[in-house]
Amino acid sequence: MRRFSDEEGGVWDAVVGRESWGTLYALFIPAGAAAARPVCQALLDSVGYEQAQRELDAMDDAALRTLFQAAQPRETR
Repeated sequence: MRRFSDEEGGVWDAVVGRESWGTLYALFIPAGAAAARPVCQALLDSVGYEQAQRELDAMDDAALRTLFQAAQPRETR
């Protein structure tokens, strides 16, 4: 898990998530005052969970913010 702040000061936790068909995403879960915002997701390039975790861990804060900006609200089922 990675915790970071977006450009507006909202705090988010970034974790790896997997869809039922195996696609891997970075999930952005709001924390603190941002908790009223929806969970968002962005597609990762990795082909396995461990590789996806390494991909996320290797990102600096600027790369994580760029990925966050590309994220879309996660559909709830």
